[in-house]
Amino acid sequence: MSLPSYLARRSLHYGWIVAGLTFLSLLIAAGIRATPSVFMVPLEKEFGWSRATISFAISMNLVLYGLIGPFAATVYEQLGIRRTMVFALAFLGIGVSLTTLMSQVWQLVLVWGIVVGCGTGTIALVLGAIVANRWFVERRGLVIGVLTASTATGQLIFLPLLASIVERFGWRNAALTIAGVTFLIIPLIALLMRERPSQIGLRPFGETNETSLEVRSQSQVNPIVTTLNALRIGMREPDFWLLAGSFFICGASTNGLIGTHLIPACIDYGIPEVKAAGLLAVMGMFDFVGTTASGWLSDKLSTACASRRWNNRYLLCWYYGLRGLSLIFLPFSFASFHGLSIFAIFYGLDWIATVPPTVRLTTEVFGKEKAGVMFGWIVAAHQIGAATATLTAGTMRTVLGTYMQAFILSGVLCILAALFVLRIGQNPIAGKRQTASI
Repeated sequence: MSLPSYLARRSLHYGWIVAGLTFLSLLIAAGIRATPSVFMVPLEKEFGWSRATISFAISMNLVLYGLIGPFAATVYEQLGIRRTMVFALAFLGIGVSLTTLMSQVWQLVLVWGIVVGCGTGTIALVLGAIVANRWFVERRGLVIGVLTASTATGQLIFLPLLASIVERFGWRNAALTIAGVTFLIIPLIALLMRERPSQIGLRPFGETNETSLEVRSQSQVNPIVTTLNALRIGMREPDFWLLAGSFFICGASTNGLIGTHLIPACIDYGIPEVKAAGLLAVMGMFDFVGTTASGWLSDKLSTACASRRWNNRYLLCWYYGLRGLSLIFLPFSFASFHGLSIFAIFYGLDWIATVPPTVRLTTEVFGKEKAGVMFGWIVAAHQIGAATATLTAGTMRTVLGTYMQAFILSGVLCILAALFVLRIGQNPIAGKRQTASI
């Protein structure tokens, strides 16, 4: 009897073990994605590269992270979660290790932009959505919230540590540290990860339908064709554009702006890098609370009840609106570390709380089976927004000498997003027609 089969016979549902392994993988990938924020100033000093130049490489990383997502969702369906995760983590560890050898801008773009971007794109939010949809019926929103919050936890764990290593031993040692952690988790994934509950004779957590034990056959359709076809059909419907557009702004106001440029902005105001990284870690801690709570709020009250604690559209409206106000406040909070601390708490609670209700709405619009690939395209919009903000903010800082305009512009965009998310799901006939067509 294999170890997973033995564990499946215990009182704890094996879905929680799969979710835990997914959490660790997403956590490490999140730590790697957050690394450029502590590398930007050291690279600027060592090689003389401008922040606009470094931001270009990071923006390419973010674009690939997003564009790989929908194809990764199809690859997970075709090749399996375990094999894809093992390959992606190994590829990611090698890519991060290679960054220590770079000395030219093209090498930065190639290694950090392309190689690491592809690796993190495969271990992304889409993975969490697929795992939650396959393994959970009850507590699905909560699981999505916790898996999404791994981004915050990765930041919470790695940023202060990496900033301290950079300060004492240099950025190369910091890169090797996080690469080593990446390699350590690969054996766990290879040994314990499983594709579906039916593989070990279980139903999804909370599922009572007997047909859920059936093993689904793999589709023989070309995964690239399937992924592009999903995009083609999605683009016909207003709900897709509303979901993708709001997530574009979400990425621009989180990963692209705050995740990349907050630490350099703090350094501009004389705040040491380690303290600035600690500030981001505090945001990560509060985001873990906020995003987990968001998943709980987006959940059904019970399997027998179709209603939810809160309407997901209203949740998104509140999240984007409050985030916009906090970003407009940010440029005026640098006057004191206390002001920044208030921002960190307020913004942190809201950082990626948008993900659980967005996943829920995507599943409602496109159906459970197609939610992974469609959410992959929505995440692609998120990362294109992040890349746009990374490059734009870096360029504005180089030209204007300040980040103020970038912060305020992002805040205004969030307030606009708060208004148009209220239109998501208001055309149910179109949504049903789209789901049937995919």
